[in-house]
Amino acid sequence: MSYEPKLAAALSGATLRQLSHWRRATGERGAVLVPEISASRPVLYSFRDVVALRACVRLREEASLQKIRRALSTLREGLDEREHLSAYRLVAGGDTIYLADPDHAVDLVRSKGNVVIHDMVDVLAPFYRGGRRIPDLLEPRPHVSIDPAVRGGEPVVEGTRIPATEVAALLRDGVPPEQIGDYYPGVTAEAARGAADFADYVDSYEDAEIRQAAS
Repeated sequence: MSYEPKLAAALSGATLRQLSHWRRATGERGAVLVPEISASRPVLYSFRDVVALRACVRLREEASLQKIRRALSTLREGLDEREHLSAYRLVAGGDTIYLADPDHAVDLVRSKGNVVIHDMVDVLAPFYRGGRRIPDLLEPRPHVSIDPAVRGGEPVVEGTRIPATEVAALLRDGVPPEQIGDYYPGVTAEAARGAADFADYVDSYEDAEIRQAAS
């Protein structure tokens, strides 16, 4: 499963413009995150990319993009850490960014010694950004789930392998939620509404970009 930018944005809380900007290197600093599936058209993100993007969005709430790029440069070049960005726990604190584990952390910006970190952020949990609720990554809506072991992480109706987008498409074509079971036995009306609500949420990211470009 791969995630097009609109879905990656909706699941991570980043804007489409941010995703585009973060894919590019700036000066001597590398890109914040290059999609591991495809960095050129069509741009496609992996599940691990989305996890890393959520971490970057949370960092951006407290740190400048310049500071984030510097921290990532230290991680990759200074510490020679070459795993996917989702493998690391990065925490913003004070005027710096730390590479953290549950007990200690390494300052990636000021190059100071190890410090103790007490506040660890769960990047999979829901959070708010700009007044918008960014959903739980593994359950973005009631009855909608994302599991890398199920269809590669495609959003599906919970407990099934039925893509949420297919259920949402039927509702948009005028099929009542109560009749979705005629097409997909076992999918309840509540699950169908959850799939449609999630589809509307994802589309709202693209709509917001269009409104901003037109203003």
